[in-house]
Amino acid sequence: ANIGYISPIGKIYGRVIVTNYRLRFEAKDSPIRQNKCCQFDVPLGCISRVEKVGYSTVSRGEDSYGLEITCKDMRNIRFTHQQTNHSRRPLYENLQRFAFPASNKMNFFALSYKPEWTFDGWTVYDPLKEFHRLNIPNESWRISRINDRYEFADTYPALLAIPAAAIAEGEEFLHKVAEFRSKQRIPVLSWLNPLTQAAITRSSQPMVGVTSRKSVEDEKYLQMIIEANAHAHQLLIFDARPVVNAKVNKAKGGGFEDSYSNCRLIFLDIQNIHVVRESMRKLKDCSFVRLDEKNWLKNLDETKWLSHIQMILEGATQIAAEVEDNSASVLVHCSDGWDRTSQLTSLAMIELDPYYRTISGFGVLIEKEWCAFGHKFAHRVGHGDDKYSDSERSPIFVQFIDCVWQIQDQFPFAFEFNSSLLITILDELYSCRFGTFLCNNEKQRFREQHLKQCTISLWSYVDANKRSFLNPFYNHYPRHIDVLRPNTKMARIKPWRDYYFRYCPKIIAQDLFSNYLNRLLKVFDFNAIVNEKILQRIESLGAVIRAREQSINKTAST
Repeated sequence: ANIGYISPIGKIYGRVIVTNYRLRFEAKDSPIRQNKCCQFDVPLGCISRVEKVGYSTVSRGEDSYGLEITCKDMRNIRFTHQQTNHSRRPLYENLQRFAFPASNKMNFFALSYKPEWTFDGWTVYDPLKEFHRLNIPNESWRISRINDRYEFADTYPALLAIPAAAIAEGEEFLHKVAEFRSKQRIPVLSWLNPLTQAAITRSSQPMVGVTSRKSVEDEKYLQMIIEANAHAHQLLIFDARPVVNAKVNKAKGGGFEDSYSNCRLIFLDIQNIHVVRESMRKLKDCSFVRLDEKNWLKNLDETKWLSHIQMILEGATQIAAEVEDNSASVLVHCSDGWDRTSQLTSLAMIELDPYYRTISGFGVLIEKEWCAFGHKFAHRVGHGDDKYSDSERSPIFVQFIDCVWQIQDQFPFAFEFNSSLLITILDELYSCRFGTFLCNNEKQRFREQHLKQCTISLWSYVDANKRSFLNPFYNHYPRHIDVLRPNTKMARIKPWRDYYFRYCPKIIAQDLFSNYLNRLLKVFDFNAIVNEKILQRIESLGAVIRAREQSINKTAST
């Protein structure tokens, strides 16, 4: 009980409890416990680093001896210890053991977490059901089981939608296409407009190299994608990378499609995982309790975080516009096709298809474009790994969720869910309480670790708490008039204060819309809000605001 916590309001004495799931600090004095910043929980999976600070001498001050805990969710926690009671060592050893199960060859907490919920979240995404929703199979697209044992491309899902003409060519043809793509990640379908047949496809980079190698099969395969869309005679290839980085990859054996017939190559200038990781480090500095208020905006700008968000949104919106306005088919890739590619395809799909703006549809989107298509969650987050400086770590998925919030902020009536769902998803990304974000790909998750059988899905929790995630202002419109066109000008991009700065009381933690919504929900019970007259008023007000937003966005884009 003599462990000190350096809180935003000063040092507080209390006790620290470590379980197999969380670290909990409880203030010693009951009046202080009422303050949220003085009593808190940290899931052990959220801990990135535990470091001893201070020496055995007392000359450096009473607060110099203790532990510094670096968290993945923007928190830094400092505990001070009295050297005489020897409390630091057991706390340090317990945290080092339980916070990093992968490094200690222990099981993740998800394997022992067994709540009883009626809905099985693992069923939220059924690939065949999603394909059928997109009217696949059809004359131009077929469902292939060439990867059903994950031997064709081990980081791809078992079921793939590919051009019908490619299936007619046979498996040998597909294997030759795969040989020319990094990690054998051939172009496959992510989304299809059932009316125009405009397709969003994704892949990894072609293995062109410095000698400008060519693959007749790869070029023929892209032509098949073009011919699957009768409304277009050209394939737009969106390479997420800066052109300089793409050329560097060419020197390493990779490359881009600069000489393909009937293809137009567009570089989107989105930075790689290393640049993004450094940007997040700087952003975290802006959220510290002892922040530099005088230079805060300057420091925020220097993180370049908002610039990275803007570039991703701009690229995704450009992709969506080509698909919607020009009925164009597109191919999206970066280097390996599991980071920036997932960001771009999923955001474009949110803008194009209102299904992905529902709670269940958003779950399908994440399961499909991120989990199934091999975003390396284990490496990017560092689940259970004590190597905090691992160069594979990067907040790519956090960027995506931030972008969703930016769109949600501009179109508050377009989403069935509120921002609490987004924050919950990010919190559970780190918690290791569910199996959803464990492992790096579908093969590891289902075939090797059997997580469907031995862990609970995040979407079970979301379903059980659905009411708290509902947006009472949600107004669903038919797809053909519900394409979102967010304003991607830099002046329109905001810092997501509710998430990044929620542990910093000196920064206003909620924007005006969130404040208004929270006040409204406190005054009215949710059931009272679902009232015909109120809904009619909300719908009419929403129509006016949506029309105004569309007008402003069109003006801003010209």
